[in-house]
Amino acid sequence: MKTSRMEYLQQLPRERIIKHGPKVLSTAELLAIVLGTGTKGNNVISFCQSLLDQFGGVRALLNTTSEELRPVKGLGNAKIAQLLALKELALRSLEEPLRDSKVFNKSSAVKQYCIQLLGHLEVEQCHILFFNNAFKLLHTQLASEGTIDKAQIYPREIIKLAIRFHATNIILVHNHPSGIPKPSDADVQFTDDIKCALALVDIRLVDHLIIANNEAVSLAEEGYL
Repeated sequence: MKTSRMEYLQQLPRERIIKHGPKVLSTAELLAIVLGTGTKGNNVISFCQSLLDQFGGVRALLNTTSEELRPVKGLGNAKIAQLLALKELALRSLEEPLRDSKVFNKSSAVKQYCIQLLGHLEVEQCHILFFNNAFKLLHTQLASEGTIDKAQIYPREIIKLAIRFHATNIILVHNHPSGIPKPSDADVQFTDDIKCALALVDIRLVDHLIIANNEAVSLAEEGYL
């Protein structure tokens, strides 16, 4: 029996999400609503599924850079911009609770934010999260790229940034692209050096998080702080 135009329209992702909600849609269908169009000979849902297959899922896709997306057939500037905007919205949604609530009541939110920030990277990065006396997030700053034992992260630079953002509490976070979340000897020594230097100017190092394999290990919880 031939499908009527009305029945066809009711099967489209946009119409289904309005009628039934997002839970009934596949990841490819949700992505299709965002991107809107496919390519010649490839409808938007098939195109989106091919993107998910190529990059290994929605998380990996959204964590790619514009340079990594540009060679993909069918991804022009408009679609690349849509994907980058989608990633940034997801990151900001995780950041908002940290700006509005006390960190110690939201430790899981801090970890989830840091996993989203660093969990996908293939190169090691160290970021600094600056907080005020009420433990509200003021700013997130990329401090360095490269292994932490070789990274040029100087306490005086952290102090300058803390003063600029009126921060009195800091959380360090860096990733292990190797996938091993265990802190190295260099991680522990670096943490202790930064903690002692910051204490001289009454700035507290609250924690140092290590991100690997979508996990967040807290050096404070492990007894290193």
